[in-house]
Amino acid sequence: MSRLSNRNIKILKRQYEIGQQDPRPFDYDALDVKEALTDLKSDGYHTFDELYEYRMLYNALIFNEWAKQGLYDVHLSFKHSDGEPCFGKDNFFVVVAETPVGQISNHYNGRYRDVFKVPEREFANEWDGSTPKDIAKRLKMMALGITE
Repeated sequence: MSRLSNRNIKILKRQYEIGQQDPRPFDYDALDVKEALTDLKSDGYHTFDELYEYRMLYNALIFNEWAKQGLYDVHLSFKHSDGEPCFGKDNFFVVVAETPVGQISNHYNGRYRDVFKVPEREFANEWDGSTPKDIAKRLKMMALGITE
């Protein structure tokens, strides 16, 4: 198990505290998710493991339904559009939905692959450059029924 450097712990804590992705490069090879989550505080009710699992399951529920109904272009891939593995590792995948309000995508550990009942492709669609804030806005629009 790798240890997180103090620098990476500070980056993760800052990302959590301000709710943003830090623009500085992150050393994913040093990341041990279990350790990172225990180094950060919880929301007082749930552990970060629980919150991450809920996020993944909510994502799977909606993407699975959209794929089942054929509503949007929904798929997953272990490789980005340029052919590179997600995060440079073989055990992560990206799920993508092309919706009327824009692309919605998330990355997950490969152990969750079977939860997503969506078509698998060799390469994911090209990333549209969206940020976590963009994705949250798009999800909110979809939840409110705004599709334009």
